[in-house]
Amino acid sequence: MSTAASPQPAHRLQVLPLRGWQLPLLQEACFQDLLPVLQRSLLLQGPERLLHSLAPRPPLAPDALVAFRDPQTPLGLLLCQRLNRSGSCWRLEALRSSDACLEAGEAGRMAIEAALVRSAIERSRNAASWIATSASTDTSRLSLLRQQGFQQLRHETLWRWEPPAEPLERGLPKDLQLRPLNRRSAQAMWQLEQAALPAQLRQLLDRRVDDLLDQSEQPSLMLFDSSRQQAVAGARRLRSGSRDLPEIELTLHPGWGHLLGDPLQLLLEHSAGGAPQLLVRSDLMDGERSRWLQSLGMAPEGEEVVMARSVWRRHAPQPSHAVARRLEAVLGQLQPRQRPIPTPLGR
Repeated sequence: MSTAASPQPAHRLQVLPLRGWQLPLLQEACFQDLLPVLQRSLLLQGPERLLHSLAPRPPLAPDALVAFRDPQTPLGLLLCQRLNRSGSCWRLEALRSSDACLEAGEAGRMAIEAALVRSAIERSRNAASWIATSASTDTSRLSLLRQQGFQQLRHETLWRWEPPAEPLERGLPKDLQLRPLNRRSAQAMWQLEQAALPAQLRQLLDRRVDDLLDQSEQPSLMLFDSSRQQAVAGARRLRSGSRDLPEIELTLHPGWGHLLGDPLQLLLEHSAGGAPQLLVRSDLMDGERSRWLQSLGMAPEGEEVVMARSVWRRHAPQPSHAVARRLEAVLGQLQPRQRPIPTPLGR
C-alpha cells in the first residue's frame, strides 16, 4: 500500500546583500528603474568600504539587500544609504516587493518588506538613526514603518512650478543680500536649517556643514542679512534622486515670515537656474507659505511624510571600579619584583 509523499517544507526567508549573479534575476517591472543604481552599487561596494574606512566622505552608492526563499526568485529589494559622512544616520532609499511575494506565505508583502527593513537596521552597526519618506496616501507603507519603530516628524508638500524664463528685477530690503551656497557660506545655511527643523528631526539627522554641501547642487542660494550676519531664507537645490524634475527645498527662518513676497520670489526665481519645471519642497504645516506658493501659480504635486527612528544598541557591560581594582592588585603581584626604595632608620 503506497502512502502519499509528505509535502516539502518551505524554505526559510533569507535577506542577504545583493550579489552580481542575482542582477539578471530582477526582471519584474517593479525593479526595472532601479537596475542602473544596483549596477553602480555592485561596482562600488569595495571602494566604498575602503574609502569610508580611511576618512569620512560622501557615500558613493547605496547598499542593496535582497529577500528570497528560492535564490532564483527574488521576493523583495531594499536600497539604503548613509545620509551623513559619519555614518550615524541612514536613509531607506527604495523598498520594492515582487508579485511572487504574494504567494510566499506568512503575511505576504508586509512580512517580506518588514524583514528587509529589520535586516538593514541590524546590519548598520554604527547607525544611531534612520530616516524614511513615504507618500501620505500610501497607508500600507506608513503602517509598515510604524511597526518598525518609525514615527512621523515632518509633513511636506511638493509643489510643481514653471518659473519664468528670466528672473524679474526686484529690489531687496536694506541689509539683505542674495548669496550662493558654497564652502564659505555653508555655515550660515547650516545654521538656518538648524533653526527651522524640528528639534527631534535635527538631532536624528545629525547633519554637519560638509553633509549639507554633499546633499546640495547648484544653483543653491540664500538671503543673507549682513547686519545680523545670518542667513534668513534659503532655496537649496537637492541632489538628484529618483524623480525626473529637480527639487528645491525652501527654508525660511521662523522669525522672518514677512519675507513672503518679492524677496522670497526673487530667491526662488534665481535658484530655478533656467529649468522649465521643478518641484519646490515646503513644510505643509506652514499654511501661510502654502497659500503664497499657490499664488505664484504652483500646483501641489503630492505630500510626503518624513519618518524617523533612533537605534538603541546594547553595549558590553563594563566592569565596576571595585572589580577593576581587584584585578589590578592580582596582576601587580604577578609582575617582576622591583628593588625596594631605601628608607631612613629611626631610633
